[in-house]
Formats: sequence, structure tokens, C-alpha cells
Amino acid sequence: MNNPYLPYPVRIESIVTETEDRNLRTIKLLFLNPEDEEKFKYIPGQFAELSVAGLGEIPIGIASSPTEKGFLKFTVNKVGKVSSHIHNMQPGDIMGVRGPLGNWYPWDLLEGKNIVIIGGGFAFTTLRSSIVYMLDPRNRSRFGEISVVYGARFPGLLLFKEELAAWEQRDDIKMHITVDSTDDPNWKYNVGFVPAVTKQKAPDSENSYAIICGPPIMIKFTLPVLTELGFPPERIISSLEMRMKCGIGICGRCNLGTEYVCKDGPVFTLEQLSRLPNEY
Repeated sequence: MNNPYLPYPVRIESIVTETEDRNLRTIKLLFLNPEDEEKFKYIPGQFAELSVAGLGEIPIGIASSPTEKGFLKFTVNKVGKVSSHIHNMQPGDIMGVRGPLGNWYPWDLLEGKNIVIIGGGFAFTTLRSSIVYMLDPRNRSRFGEISVVYGARFPGLLLFKEELAAWEQRDDIKMHITVDSTDDPNWKYNVGFVPAVTKQKAPDSENSYAIICGPPIMIKFTLPVLTELGFPPERIISSLEMRMKCGIGICGRCNLGTEYVCKDGPVFTLEQLSRLPNEY
């Protein structure tokens, strides 16, 4: 029987500092054992636990896509002991990854549908996984129109800038990048909060699903916008991060009523959330 607490050993291949404040770094990890990579089969929307021996572990959404073979990517926010240590690690260092954990976006239901991806700040990491997955040549024909609304407080906090620019050049995805404010005279994108830009740019709700992930305050004000646009609760999909710790529903840190965010989520529809305590 496999030990669910035992991480796979991985090596840091590269590190990219994503943001101006240097608090967000994307690490590319390679499995030390090829058979571990074969076991780590994940679907966009899932997360994993990153661990440092002697310090502990942290739950992080998987930023890479299963269509990207040979490595895993995670964007780590420097907020605590473990994440700060990871920020100080270097290529070649060894750490652990445990997972994949949680559920995923309902890709079978999304086939043939228009998809609007709505993200804010650091939470855009798992949405990157979904975008790369859908844009893969083997998958793109499975989905209709793809629109993305992605916002940050100011330009220096946007993630994956090179990929954003590359996606913008494509004709099979519509990118709507926004910042809360900027004094950059060369800024050519939107200025405004994500809910307002979503109201302006979201596609028609008919035959469409919305996937939203971001800070709680962004989600709080974007959900009514999607409802106003005609998206029914079962076609509004949110990803939550509620005090997750163990990742397998044992410690009880992340419960919402009878559900555990780490095990029963982190992906929930608005219809499912409406039946749970309003703690998210």
C-alpha cells in the first residue's frame, strides 16, 4: 500500500522570478526517478504538496499542464517558512512533491463549450495549466471560444508575461489583461478591476462555462457579474484555497460544512457552494 504522506524526490531544474516585488517565483522540477513521473498523473485544476525536509510542506496549485512532458511547474508565493526557504533554493537542489491531490475542472463537461477563464493575481497559476492544456494542438478542437480575463494590481505583478504576450498573438484565444491602476504611459491593455472587465469582455453565456480563481474579494464581486450575464450556477466553476494542510482530508483544517476543500475540491461549482456554509 502506498504511503499517501510520502513525497516523490524532485530536483529544481530552473527558477524564474515572475514579479517586480520578487515574491513570486516559478520553479521547474524534474523527477529523480522516471517511475515516479509515470505515477504522478494529474489533470488541470489539481494541486500538490511541496516539501522541504526538516521544515514541512505547503499546498500549491500545479502550474504546468499534463501536455507538458518531463517536468512540473509551481509558482511559489513567499509568505511563510517553507515558501521562503524554497525561494532561497537554487537549481540542482532536491526537494519533495506529494500528489497529485484534489479534484479538477470538469473537462468532459467543457467539451464543445465556450470557456471564459477569469483570474486574479497569484491564483492565475492553476489557470495557466488549463490554458496550456486547452491550447495544445491535440486538445484545441475539443473546445469552443476561449476567453481570458486576467488582472493584477499593477503591471509588475502580472505572471507569465512572455506567455501572455504569445497568447495575445494567437487567433484562437481572446486575452483581456487588466490592472487596477498604472502610471505607465506605454500600457496598452485594460485598466480596471476584474469584475468590471469581465462584465465588458465576457462572451455570451449561452453554451459557455466560466472558470474563476483569484483572491476571495475578487471572486466575491465577480460571481454576481457572471450571474447577471446569464451564467447559471452549475456553469460557474471556482477553485478555492481554504486553509489546506494535509491534502487528503485527514487533518480537518479545510472543511466547509461536510466538504473538505483539499479532498472534495478545490474545484466547486457555484451551485455546490450555495449548499455549503458561506465561509469562502
